[in-house]
Amino acid sequence: MVTKEVLRTEIDRLSDEDADALYQLIQAFVQARHREKKAGLLGRLRQIKIEAEPDFAANLDEYLSGEKCG
Repeated sequence: MVTKEVLRTEIDRLSDEDADALYQLIQAFVQARHREKKAGLLGRLRQIKIEAEPDFAANLDEYLSGEKCG
């Protein structure tokens, strides 16, 4: 596990420009984690995207059994 001290050492080596870019990444990470914690089960389920054939739902049994292949 990376400790905060190791992170601080690496951050101290960054240029100001790279430090700004890192800060933006950290902010995005923190916001994403916050949204994940707030999202309940239904919210997380809504994020699932399934790519399938147009007739997938109508022919689910055939796809699951292998009779039809995508």
